[in-house]
Amino acid sequence: MTWMNLPNRYLIVILTFVSTCVCYIERVGFSIAYTVAADAAGINQSSKGTILSTFYYGYACSQVPGGWAAQKIGGRKVLLLSFVLWSLTCFLVPLDPNRVTILVVARLLVGVAQGFIFPSIHTVLAQWVPPHERSRSVSLTTSGMYLGAAMGMLFLPSLVKLKGPESVFLAEAALGVLWSVLWFKYATDPPRSEHPKAAAAGFGESLLPTDASPRTKMENGGSTVKATKIPWKKILISRPVWAIVVNNFTFHYALYVLMNWLPTYFEQGLQLSLQEMGSSKMMPYLNMFLFSNVGGIVADHLITKRVMSVTKTRKFLNTVGFIVASIALLALPIFRTSGGAILCSSVALGFLALGRAGFAVNHMDIAPRYAGIVMGVSNTAGTLAGIIGVDMTGRLLEAAKIEYSGLSSPESWRAVFFIPGWLCIFSSFIFLVFSTGERIFD
Repeated sequence: MTWMNLPNRYLIVILTFVSTCVCYIERVGFSIAYTVAADAAGINQSSKGTILSTFYYGYACSQVPGGWAAQKIGGRKVLLLSFVLWSLTCFLVPLDPNRVTILVVARLLVGVAQGFIFPSIHTVLAQWVPPHERSRSVSLTTSGMYLGAAMGMLFLPSLVKLKGPESVFLAEAALGVLWSVLWFKYATDPPRSEHPKAAAAGFGESLLPTDASPRTKMENGGSTVKATKIPWKKILISRPVWAIVVNNFTFHYALYVLMNWLPTYFEQGLQLSLQEMGSSKMMPYLNMFLFSNVGGIVADHLITKRVMSVTKTRKFLNTVGFIVASIALLALPIFRTSGGAILCSSVALGFLALGRAGFAVNHMDIAPRYAGIVMGVSNTAGTLAGIIGVDMTGRLLEAAKIEYSGLSSPESWRAVFFIPGWLCIFSSFIFLVFSTGERIFD
């Protein structure tokens, strides 16, 4: 079956790409709309921080349950339910900064709902996408995050100015509902591949234990389904899994620190006006979108043309991405102009996105049947990295403000960028030593 002459698996990849784009429009949109509404209502910075961080607590709590649900119910269904839940929450909850309890509950719900999305996506892609297309498919899907962030930062401030902060909630809910309708209409479960090599690689394989479990023949000619248990212990003690977890932690630590504190660096560290910078401040996220897809295409080319094995390809791209990103992060506080800061941050985020063609696709290499579970475990670490990194950066800057009498000196920001820089070096070493591209979970 095709839609607009597209094979079904391509349609699935396009829809998952749009889903990540919409999710990040929602995240950026809430920050923009809430900040405007809270400033107008005179809400203090501490209360604003509580509301803005609530999402990540809900998001962290639902990563592993999201992988389990996708495993049991099916990634397609869980993805649809999560979108419907967060879209309805955005539509029904009023944006009133003074009603803190309601906003906290609402952001927790949105965080929990969106926490199911990426494990579900990895489960769906592991079923639909053959091994030689996985790198570029996952890279395209995840690049939607960066395009969504860039689009949100570019367009939503104008919507707030024209229609008010509440209009952002309604626009996000409408986008979520529209995507849900498209997913409900066009997404299907894949047919089981009969090709021995494809089946061995996990392509076209249902991941539901109740439906995909091996069947045992009975004497009367019938069959019974043999239940398959999720190998939790093997997953949690696996060194290749922990290599993915460590790199996911570092990637999101660097990403969330830059997303949340780069505007402050521009304004207080470099004494620049964000308004006067224009669209140039979007370059780091657009660079992530570009490099994420480049990494996927290069990885699939290296694997398909047998230039490198899957293992060497993953290690090569991960190492290049994280090492170049570390150099850019360590150099960032040295540059004292907007051009230099944008160049360094663009290189850092771009090559981190390139590195996703290594660690972020590796879930489906080592565990196609349990890709959602492994993704849930590693993405929990990534979300915790965001919570830890954003909070710790604030504390570092408060201390630097006292020590250096302000935040305008390079020394005030050195620790902020040095920590993710050195984490990138450490993580690349861990992945280089412990990762593999071979399937280790049957």
